[in-house]
Amino acid sequence: MLPEIPHAQQVILTLKSRGVSHIVISPGSRNAPLTLGFSNDSYFTCYSIVDERCASHFALGIAQQLNEPVAILCTSGSALLNYYPAVAEAFYSQIPLLILSADRPEHKIDIGDGQTIRQQGVYSNHILYEAQLHLIEDVFAVPELVKKNSDYIHKAIDMARHAKGPVHLNVPFEEPLYNVVEHPIVEITTSKELSTEDKAIDEDFFKEWNQAHKKLVILATLDPETLSTSDIDRLLADPSVLVLSEVSSNVVHPDIVYSVDSLLAPMERNADLMRELAPDLVITIGGMIVSKKIKQFLRKYELKSHYHVGHSRANDTFYALKNHLQLTPKNWINSLPVSMVESNYQDRWLSHFKMYWSKRPDYFADMPWCDFKAFNFIFKQLPDHIQLQLGNSSTIRYAQLFMMNATHQIFSNRGTSGIDGSTSTAIGASVANPLPTVFITGDLSFFYDSNGLWNKYIPANFKIIVINNSGGGIFRILPGDKSNPNFERFFETTHELDASHLCNMHGLDYHKVEEEHAFAKAYHTFITTHHKPQLLEICTPRPINDAVLLDYFKFLT
Repeated sequence: MLPEIPHAQQVILTLKSRGVSHIVISPGSRNAPLTLGFSNDSYFTCYSIVDERCASHFALGIAQQLNEPVAILCTSGSALLNYYPAVAEAFYSQIPLLILSADRPEHKIDIGDGQTIRQQGVYSNHILYEAQLHLIEDVFAVPELVKKNSDYIHKAIDMARHAKGPVHLNVPFEEPLYNVVEHPIVEITTSKELSTEDKAIDEDFFKEWNQAHKKLVILATLDPETLSTSDIDRLLADPSVLVLSEVSSNVVHPDIVYSVDSLLAPMERNADLMRELAPDLVITIGGMIVSKKIKQFLRKYELKSHYHVGHSRANDTFYALKNHLQLTPKNWINSLPVSMVESNYQDRWLSHFKMYWSKRPDYFADMPWCDFKAFNFIFKQLPDHIQLQLGNSSTIRYAQLFMMNATHQIFSNRGTSGIDGSTSTAIGASVANPLPTVFITGDLSFFYDSNGLWNKYIPANFKIIVINNSGGGIFRILPGDKSNPNFERFFETTHELDASHLCNMHGLDYHKVEEEHAFAKAYHTFITTHHKPQLLEICTPRPINDAVLLDYFKFLT
């Protein structure tokens, strides 16, 4: 059963021919031709999610896991504006997302009709490709427009899949919208599949690499299994190479610095030591870097040379980007020559890091109940072989202070680093990944995206941990006058909410921890119950969390 409208058929049948099978649909009337076609074809897996902001992040989570384009479909008007946070996240995280927005014909824009806005180019600052399809009523009368539409759709899929990011097709429809036919009236053309190939490395890089005595490799956001233990071993065989790994890199190795801030914070007051750490050459691999300290450090000491490795976008994070080496990180490591320079760069800074790390048990021994202690309990006791989704703001920054479990697959929305959509993304990811999913988030982030629970697709093995410190705890860590009443109201945004009523409304089992002694029992029940989704809310004392964290860095010093 296909829509009668020819260009609606083109969209549906072209996506089918190109292997785009997941469609996240939000209800509406103007998008009815596409909704009818997708939902009545068993090839497509269709999801119905009312809130477009949640729907788009849900699709983002699926695309994050499949690394393939996922389509989102909405009606006309303000609906597609609610997609924008996820579009921006997909743009900066380089996740393939195909936006299909229904629209009115151009002659009906700005004449006073409802649910009508200027939709063309609405995402122009954060989109890889966008096109306005031609409204077609008779395929035989306008064959040239049929061909143009076909080209637009193929180009959108190619860009999403190979350039990695969001694309937008705005599709105008004239009424009637609900008429259907049994057989297509358009012929679908084929398109040659594009490919992303490795490019040769410039000889200037090898010359610089061979001469550098202090090489710093930073591993940021990477898909699981991008780099193996043997790849890291090969890299570390060069004593002039120090590897810093962020939690989102999915790389765990005993001879790398896996908590960047735990290395840099104790040395920040020692200018001579920091100057010695300053590298001759920096290599970044992966997406956005979480640690503000490493960015500030490399900018302050005026880094001379920075290369980015991989097919992901090269960001000039340290104002010193020389070149983008467009090949897989594994192939780049295999291309490196055997080091001929004498250096103790790796050993020197690993010894500092391991010395700082060895002090941690003493600090945790006397630590009161707080965010930091709760995270320590959580990361020690998470089960093996899970997908771990991390919320933004405080959550991922605390995670950066722990060594991760090598069996975990770790993800976080680090493109824009916003709190909007973290829950929806985690749920979408859990649908596309067979591993059990644990999602750790903060209270403001969770309540902000509470509509993310409003769907029928949450797996029974999905678990949420909410750290509820009664406000935006990250603002207490940042500079500012915490005693001013306006701070609590407009920055920290204090509240007295809990998640129990949301769990009751959406059918999740609810568990609560308010003190340290209650953690073990509640956590055990939470982590071992699998018949339905579970939520564990951990309440911590708001006024002391920032002091405990900041004192940790002083303690290491």
